Amino acid sequence: MKKILIPILIATLGLFVAKVIAQEKSQNMETAKTAPEQPTKKVEKTDAEWQKELTPEQYRVLRKSGTEAAHGEVYKEFKQQKGGTYYCAGCGAKLFTSEHKFDAHCGWPAFYDAADNKNVKLVDDVSFGMIRTEVRCATCDGHLGHLFKGEGFDTPKDQRYCINGVTLTFVPAGEEKKETPVEKKEK
Repeated sequence: MKKILIPILIATLGLFVAKVIAQEKSQNMETAKTAPEQPTKKVEKTDAEWQKELTPEQYRVLRKSGTEAAHGEVYKEFKQQKGGTYYCAGCGAKLFTSEHKFDAHCGWPAFYDAADNKNVKLVDDVSFGMIRTEVRCATCDGHLGHLFKGEGFDTPKDQRYCINGVTLTFVPAGEEKKETPVEKKEK
C-alpha cells in the first residue's frame, strides 16, 4: 500500500507546485502610461462582463474576495516601482500613491493611507474566524485587501493597507495625463 501511496503523493505535490508556479508567473501588476478616466458614478457590471474584462487572477481577487500568493511577482514589481499612482484594475478609480507606500515585509503591497478616501470602502470582515477590516473599491465594490491598525510601523499613521497587487494598475509619475472626472465608457 505504501509503495502505491508515495508516488501518488509525490505526483500530487508536483502538480500543486507546478500550478502555483504557473499562477505566480501569470500574475503581474498592470502598468499604464496614462491615468484612467475617473468614474463619476458606481460601476456595476454583470459577472460575465467582469470575467471578460479582468484576467482570471484579477477576477478571483476583485470579484470573489481572493488573495494572491504572498511574495509573488506582483510584490517584487511593487517593491521596484518608484513614484506614481495606483488605480483600481476593475474600474480605474484612484486608490493609492507611492507617497503613502512602504515596505511592511508582509509579501503584499502596503500603504499607510489612501490617495482618495472616498474611493476606498472599509467593511467589517469576520471570515476565517478572525476580525479584520476589509478594503474594497467604493466605485466598483472590488475586494482590494485588508486594513490593519496598531502594528507599530514607523509611518505617519499606525495602519497598513495590505493590498493585493493584481487589483492595482500602476501609472509612473510624469507619465500621467490630467485626471478629468468623466464617465468611463463601456468596452
